[in-house]
Amino acid sequence: MVPLDKFLYKNSGKKIILLGKGELFSRDEYIGFLEQKNIKIATRLDDDVVAVIEHHRVTHMEELISCDAYVHDIPIFKMEELDELMSLSLVDEHILMSLKLRNDQKRLYQLLHNPYINDSLFLKLIPMYIWSDEQNHDSNEDRGVVIATLKRFLKVKENEQDVLFSHLSLNRLIQETQSPELLYALLYFPNYKFLQKGKKWVTLRELIALSPYIDNLTIKKLMRFRDPTIPFYLASNSATPLNILKQFVGTYHEVEIDEALASNSAIDDTIFIELLSQRGNVRDILLTYQPINSKRFELIKAMQIDEKSYEYLGYNLLIEKDVLQRLVKRNNVCLIKSLSCNPSLTSDMLDTIYKKKNSLYYPFLASNPSASQDLLESIYNISNNNQILLCALASNPSTPLYILQELFERDIFEINEALASNESLPLEFLNIFKVDTRLRNALSKNKSFITNTTHTIGM
Repeated sequence: MVPLDKFLYKNSGKKIILLGKGELFSRDEYIGFLEQKNIKIATRLDDDVVAVIEHHRVTHMEELISCDAYVHDIPIFKMEELDELMSLSLVDEHILMSLKLRNDQKRLYQLLHNPYINDSLFLKLIPMYIWSDEQNHDSNEDRGVVIATLKRFLKVKENEQDVLFSHLSLNRLIQETQSPELLYALLYFPNYKFLQKGKKWVTLRELIALSPYIDNLTIKKLMRFRDPTIPFYLASNSATPLNILKQFVGTYHEVEIDEALASNSAIDDTIFIELLSQRGNVRDILLTYQPINSKRFELIKAMQIDEKSYEYLGYNLLIEKDVLQRLVKRNNVCLIKSLSCNPSLTSDMLDTIYKKKNSLYYPFLASNPSASQDLLESIYNISNNNQILLCALASNPSTPLYILQELFERDIFEINEALASNESLPLEFLNIFKVDTRLRNALSKNKSFITNTTHTIGM
């Protein structure tokens, strides 16, 4: 069948019958649009009627007209085609101005449910919607706006359609979207609460403040809410501009905000020095999560921090190689212990630690996936049935296969539990572990086992 727009153009001056009641536009709007195309509206079939446009819900009398049109080979178009054609002809500026002047919430609600308008217009309409004042539950209209937003922007699988009908899915939408414009529009929604893992509640605004895709406009809007929790989340977000992060330093006099800044990899050396001068958790978090280059390492040395604090530096995965080489040569036991389990170290660096011949480091070296097979074999040969060392080797995916097999043959529960979580253990052994219900938790964390099981059952 010819597309409706071309059909209307070719049949200028002719008549069309409208059957049923459209949901996206009023009857007057449908008639007005068709009259602009020089199409007249008829109420019954006659010789000048060239088509019928019908909604999927019609009255009995309208159904008879539709059947009569079919018998006479008169083209029948769906109302959705006319809806799409009219929606594409809308001028965003005209629509927005009209709604502002009239504050027509009913018309606004219709537009928000129109799947044919562009996303840009939809997001401009959201701030104009007036939400219900009900405290305990949303109105049907509020739920409708949430559903319309989820249907438009949340990508779900065919068997996940039910999630589009719950405001709780806004949590997922915020975490998945990469659109700053959508994040900004969502700030006009009620400040819903979501239960996270660990039984912690987080609000819609807090989630948006954590998004790596927020822009300056969204940040300014968040700050205007004067929500006392927002600065903490912005301070921990690496997408927050540096000039705003600097405003947080010493402004709120709250340890939590300083701790958030200390974990933020986007801070500069000025903030780094300010936080380094603090004691307690702030400094420990700073040393654990900040990128450390030669310049920052010199700042740390100049601060003359205590030897115990170096332990946190050893856990840091963002230390440049030349700094790591200097760290492994130090004789700080706390530092070397944490470096021993740091997977960012090279195998040569781990060999250097092993050569210190301190048995305190062996369990950490044995569990480090960056350790060479020669190093792991050396630890195995001196283990002397030390169960701590054997369990560490059993959990390490870099442990040579023959050692894993020998550990399996020992049939010791603690060692088996470590083996069950090891992705390098052959499936034949993992399948044997399935019969031991005590090992289910360990197996559930084994990606190799889960992938194979999922493939086997055809999921």
